[in-house]
Amino acid sequence: MRRVLVLVILVALTLAGCTQEKHYQKTLTVRSVFGNGDRIPKKYTCDGEDVSPPLYIDGLGKNVKSLVIICEDPDAPGRVFTHWIAWNVQVVNEIPENIPKSKEVIGPVRMVQGKNDFGKIGYSGPCPPSGVHRYYFRVFAIDTTLDGDFSREELLKAIENHVLQYGEIYGVYSR
Repeated sequence: MRRVLVLVILVALTLAGCTQEKHYQKTLTVRSVFGNGDRIPKKYTCDGEDVSPPLYIDGLGKNVKSLVIICEDPDAPGRVFTHWIAWNVQVVNEIPENIPKSKEVIGPVRMVQGKNDFGKIGYSGPCPPSGVHRYYFRVFAIDTTLDGDFSREELLKAIENHVLQYGEIYGVYSR
């Protein structure tokens, strides 16, 4: 009986929109070298060069002050696994591949990067232990720049009332 009650409450909260993570309407188009839902090329994974893929962003508005990038794997065992977080990303339509793996990046595009769930600064590509995993590259266009150092959760909280636009692309990878 208790399990049924807990299940009913969880379903009610989900239907009421009381989920942990806010969902944004997609008003940006994000593209890469792989199509949405297609296999991520080996070059951008731990089995290849492990460099960040290029991201092409269409539809940015004129009031955008900076971009935020989050790459994550929702299929990881136990939790969402973060592969890349970056904030104060220069407002550009193209993030080239192979962004340097340093805290502060001045070129080719300015940004600040945080630690991923591998414990490394910058991008670490797909490296699933088994099966096919999805990797979402999420781009948030915000109305401010951010001060501080952030985890994925802290970054999502910091941008919560500042998101002007949002877009994503996802790819899949298995070993």
